[in-house]
Amino acid sequence: MKQSMILLHGLFGQLSNWDSVVEQFGTSCNVYVPALPIYDTPKKESLFFLLEFLEGFIQDNNLKDVILVGNSLGGHVAVLYASRHGYNVKKLILTGSSGLYENTNMGGFPKRSTAAYIKARVEYTFHDPAIATEALVAQVLSITTDAQKCLSVLRVAKHAQRHYVADLLPQISAPTLLIWGKNDRITPMHVAREFAGMIPDTKLVILNECGHAPMMEKPAEFNFALQHYLQEGITQ
Repeated sequence: MKQSMILLHGLFGQLSNWDSVVEQFGTSCNVYVPALPIYDTPKKESLFFLLEFLEGFIQDNNLKDVILVGNSLGGHVAVLYASRHGYNVKKLILTGSSGLYENTNMGGFPKRSTAAYIKARVEYTFHDPAIATEALVAQVLSITTDAQKCLSVLRVAKHAQRHYVADLLPQISAPTLLIWGKNDRITPMHVAREFAGMIPDTKLVILNECGHAPMMEKPAEFNFALQHYLQEGITQ
């Protein structure tokens, strides 16, 4: 039976952010890329609303011993799930995860949602600004210029920044791989090292010339690190 792998996107993330991972692991694993209902979150406890969505998704699809992969906000949600349902997580992979520290300026989005401002913010996500394509900038701009969506994003971001996961990390029993961009300016390298120091069974892989979304900016290196880690579990 194939292993189930769940890929969780970030706050402004799209399902397409994971295309290279789906292409690499789609034949060896049952890969799921759920769209987190960020725009449907309630005014309070929005982060736990996303956790409940993930819990329901896993239960409805009867998924067992999952490989849980999360980027940025998706990593935060993955941490919450792994700390609560460790028995059902075979491997946890975090990349640019929130939960300890984020260097963001979310408050400026509603007032400064011009194309130039959004382009600069999207470029800031990556080490190589060329990764911030016109299509990617347009996707983010469409969110920030939609009043309801923008308010939902801000609400989730604020809750995520207030919700510090340090007390949960020692409770994570799943073997954990951290894949981090050395040039991540949103969750810098010291954040990765803090995660590594708090989760009991952790391996840290650092990708050079890479920012906050390694699976997009360094897809071959990201997939190699993930493949190697998963094979380690099989051969041991």
